[in-house]
Order: sequence, then structure tokens, then C-alpha cells
Amino acid sequence: MDTQQPIGYWVKLVDRLIDGLFATTLEEHGITRRQWQLLNVLSQDAAGVERLDREIAPFLSPANAAVPPETPGAHMSSLESLTELVESEWLTTDGSLYDLTDRGRAVVERLTAVIADERTRATVGVTLEQYETAVTVLETMARNLNPEGFTGPPPPTP
Repeated sequence: MDTQQPIGYWVKLVDRLIDGLFATTLEEHGITRRQWQLLNVLSQDAAGVERLDREIAPFLSPANAAVPPETPGAHMSSLESLTELVESEWLTTDGSLYDLTDRGRAVVERLTAVIADERTRATVGVTLEQYETAVTVLETMARNLNPEGFTGPPPPTP
């Protein structure tokens, strides 16, 4: 009898486990998932709300269920999140663009290291080749299931 679970089972389980770990890690540092995504985008350069919303949308869509609905801050808008980050002196704004302060950059650096450690823990026992194969397989399946609506990166050139 074949007892192996189908791919959907493992994808959903790993997704929930990653989201739970990520939410716990961010919560321990007093930040929401949306705020982390905003800080991450702003670590590249200053941006306005429209660009920030567009950049973080894939991480917060219902399909990704980044945070459970009952989590504090789950329904917070980008503008509310940005306001909190300005009040925490992690961001500055001129009214249209937001940018990281030195304090905000330090937070991003610290959290980037913490999150990298968590990602490393999640892939213990997985070779780089296995990881790349898994990502390629999932990306191909996403393209197959939604070729017109796929918003991921372009396929690699041969």
C-alpha cells in the first residue's frame, strides 16, 4: 500500500510551518509580517505607498495566507504599518516617499540575519541541488496551473 502523501499535502504543510515560524520570529522582534515586507522593500531604496503595496502584495495575498486573520496587525493597511514604523523612528517620510533611518537599517540587518538562520534550520539535510530542484518543480507547476496569471520571475534562459 502506497502511504506517500501527495505534493499538495507537503506544500501546504511546509507553507503553514514556514508562516508560523516567520510570524513567531517577527512577533518576538515586535514587528508584523507586513511591516517586515515594507522594511525589506525600503532597504533597497525609498518608495511611495503605491509601489510598496505592489511589491508586498504577493506576500500578503489570501493564497499565501501570510498571517492568520486573528494575528494582531494582520488587517493593518500599509499606511497604518508605515505610520507605526515612522513613530518607531525606523522610517522617515516627506509625505510621499518613505525611507529607512539608520535605526531602521539596523533592524533590517538584525532581522535579516535571524531569518537567514531560520531558513538554514529549515533546510538542514537538503542539498543545494535538492533545494533548487524543488523550487524549479514548484515554479513549473505554478506556471502550468496558471500560465496567463503567473506573476513569478521569468523562466531561466537555457
